[in-house]
Amino acid sequence: MKHVKFFVFLCIITFTVSCGQQKKYVDYKVKEGETMRIIANRLDMKTKDLLRLNPDVGRKPEANSVIVIPNKKIKATVDSVKDEVVDEVVKIDTKVEDDALKVNKEELLNELKKDFVVYEVKKGDTFYSLTRFYNVSQEEMIALNPVLSEGLKVGQVIKIKPILEGEEETEVHIYEDKIDEGTSLKVALLLPFLTSENDTIDSKDLFIKSRLANIVTDFYLGSEIAIDSLRKQGINIDLNVFDTGRNSTRIKTILSENDLDNNDIIIGPLYSEEAEIVASKVNTPVVFPFYSKKQSKFSSPKLIKTSPEKKVFREELTNYIKDNFTKGNLILVGDGKSASNNSNAIIKQSLKSHDSISVVNVLKPKDGYIAKDRFLEILKPSIDNWVILTSDNNVLVADAVNSLISLPDSTHVRVFTYNKGKAFNKIANLKLAKINLTYVSDEYVNEASASTQLFNKQYVSKNNALPSFYATKGFDITYDILMRLASGNDLKSTFKEGASFRVESKFDYSNKLFGTSENNGLFIVQYNKDLSLTRLK
Repeated sequence: MKHVKFFVFLCIITFTVSCGQQKKYVDYKVKEGETMRIIANRLDMKTKDLLRLNPDVGRKPEANSVIVIPNKKIKATVDSVKDEVVDEVVKIDTKVEDDALKVNKEELLNELKKDFVVYEVKKGDTFYSLTRFYNVSQEEMIALNPVLSEGLKVGQVIKIKPILEGEEETEVHIYEDKIDEGTSLKVALLLPFLTSENDTIDSKDLFIKSRLANIVTDFYLGSEIAIDSLRKQGINIDLNVFDTGRNSTRIKTILSENDLDNNDIIIGPLYSEEAEIVASKVNTPVVFPFYSKKQSKFSSPKLIKTSPEKKVFREELTNYIKDNFTKGNLILVGDGKSASNNSNAIIKQSLKSHDSISVVNVLKPKDGYIAKDRFLEILKPSIDNWVILTSDNNVLVADAVNSLISLPDSTHVRVFTYNKGKAFNKIANLKLAKINLTYVSDEYVNEASASTQLFNKQYVSKNNALPSFYATKGFDITYDILMRLASGNDLKSTFKEGASFRVESKFDYSNKLFGTSENNGLFIVQYNKDLSLTRLK
């Protein structure tokens, strides 16, 4: 009898434990627009814990897919109250004086900001400016805010996109183009045209023999298009062009014979040494148009660097990986030289500070190259392998890419670099597409965009040729700087007002009161299998 009772007791215990286990976790069907972060927040749990419960699910599960969640009441959010609540939020009048309604609006905004990037529509905002800045489509914005099917309205508070785990929830700003009525600007453009030397060269031979002539001329032609466009918008622009000649040959003469402080802005010179000389002699802002290794030593508050420092490229890629890597294998591949070793150490330390990254492998060459077998020792099948190339060595990059594209199909590899230079340009795009090369860039052109098509049309009409990289750069830099000045505000004060996007460039300046202003505007770009490019950030 005792044995029977004991058996019954065991059955009861087993049944109780079994029932408890069955109720501990339940299935949950993901709703449209929900991310693992949003769901975890509503469950009062950490996203990484929810991801551990669902190891085969990424941070953005598809709508109607089923995941496992703890069996506890899931909190409702503003987003779960369907479109009526969204409409109520976007229709709130920011000028309403009723205190209760203001409190209600603030509560709704705080709820939205937990899970979404939120933006209040300002005068002059367009779908194009918002989608370009936030890298979302107009369709995605309307799906989150159905009222936008009627168009944007000043004062609307809209959801832009869900916030992913690891993303900074800081407020971001888009610079709003505005022109002060009756604006007049004087602009000095200092470039090495080398007219005295080039006078003796036949025009048909000049641009074949001189790379510098191509760069300078194209930049100038792009600047001309920018100035023409701004004049049509009502800005009176007086342009003064100076030929600086060869490096350090004419700059002192130009400074002694001309009062450059009569200008509102100085664009150029092209050489870093000359830019420093000019900045030391004038009180007018000096725009340095191209990247130079020596620009990191600039200290004058008059100087404005339009090209980001190379370390910013590395930081941008590292932050992107930290924000988007969930599980798998991380491998740093360098060339063994000091610059690459230093980058590996900095990136590894930064990645390991992230709570979801514990192991970062480092691979260096033996006898000048990295054999395919050495990759296979580290790379793991059936999981994501993210390989970060920290070298610009032609041989190492080519060998690494060839090894990675020849791996078994079961080994999924994605390659990243912050230094896509000549080494990658020598590799066929088909190979780069096969490894989904993802890289940091200071340029990204959307050929279908209205601004790109308008610029191309204007340039072709005036010059009978499509714009080059340097022509587009000349347009972007000139248009952005002059548009900011046309606001009537101090140039540096406009840097606080947000980032701007032009044809192919992003301008997101740091505002240093006593130091050089630096542009930190960069893109994250990925090669697709069809050889197209996608901007990821």
